[in-house]
Parts: sequence; structure tokens; C-alpha cells
Amino acid sequence: MLTLPIYLAAALAEIAGCFSVWAWWRQGASALWLLPGLASLALFAWLLSLSSADVAGRAYAAYGGVYIVASLAWLWAVEHRLPDRWDLLGAALCLAGAGIILLAPRGG
Repeated sequence: MLTLPIYLAAALAEIAGCFSVWAWWRQGASALWLLPGLASLALFAWLLSLSSADVAGRAYAAYGGVYIVASLAWLWAVEHRLPDRWDLLGAALCLAGAGIILLAPRGG
């Protein structure tokens, strides 16, 4: 399935773009961080439009579960904070919901 790699790439692009604003606003990084951040957010929007979902709202809803899991991976890999068991349980529930939204059989 091509949708999962697209969602993972979109999540990375969205998180990186939002983190650039976070770094500038909350951590005192240079405003130049905003330029790659804007490019990253544009890439995110384009990638999400490649989803195999039949309608945009369903694509965004299913993507949400992948985004949550990717955010926790970012928390661990970039911010050096381990997700706790509640983070992991919540992410698993969201990912299950995303799978149902995206993969459930739809009536005509």
C-alpha cells in the first residue's frame, strides 16, 4: 500500500515545518528557520493530496493517526524524551481508528 509511506512522509514534513516555527518562537532560533519550515509545510500539503482516500476529509482523518505516531517518534528521536505508556496506548488507539477510517469497506 502506497498510502502509508505517503502519510509517513507527510507527517515528517508537517512536524518539521511546525517545529521550525516552534524553534523560532519558543527557542529563540533565527527567523531564517521559517523559510525551510514554509517549504516543508507546502510539501506536507502536496504529499497529503496524494492519498488514495476517496475524499479529502477521510484522507485527513486517517492521516491523523499516522501523525500522532510520527509525533511521538519525533519526541523520542529529536527532543530526546521517551513516550510513556499512555502516549503509546493513545497512539495505538488512534492508529487503529485511522486504519478503520481508511480501509473499511464502503457501500455504494
